[in-house]
Amino acid sequence: MPATMEFLNSGKLEKFAAGEEVIRQGDQTGCLFFLMEGAVEILRDGVSVATASEPGVVFGEMSALLEAPHTATVRTTAPSTFCVVPNSLTFLESSQNVSHSVCKLLARRLNVLNKYLVEVKHTLEGDDRLDVFIKTLEGLLHHHPIRSQTAPRGNSMGRSA
Repeated sequence: MPATMEFLNSGKLEKFAAGEEVIRQGDQTGCLFFLMEGAVEILRDGVSVATASEPGVVFGEMSALLEAPHTATVRTTAPSTFCVVPNSLTFLESSQNVSHSVCKLLARRLNVLNKYLVEVKHTLEGDDRLDVFIKTLEGLLHHHPIRSQTAPRGNSMGRSA
């Protein structure tokens, strides 16, 4: 990540005061936002779901990769500086190091979600009323929208373990 941080320091830096929205859920900026210094909270549907203060953490990657509006709001909790990268997809395609870092970030998030799902299943095991809830979570976690939209019926080649 040091090489990436060096590159980002030479990019367009934007400063935000504490309490400012950097990204608003539902907007589509086409940008990646790399936290250079400061701290933020991430809100989904108005609910705080995470905080971040590690230099180099990126926001807007899901919107970029899914070519969809931002899935959460990012609001500063302290004065913060971001390197704002326009044309996010072009940037990710041209930078193997940054793309690799984004892949690792998404893999870590998925790993945490998987661990949480296992904890929930163990906690709720034997409670028949919650079986539907657990099956819904499992389905969402392992849903492959592109595969399910494009795979012909009866084709087992697209299934994963």
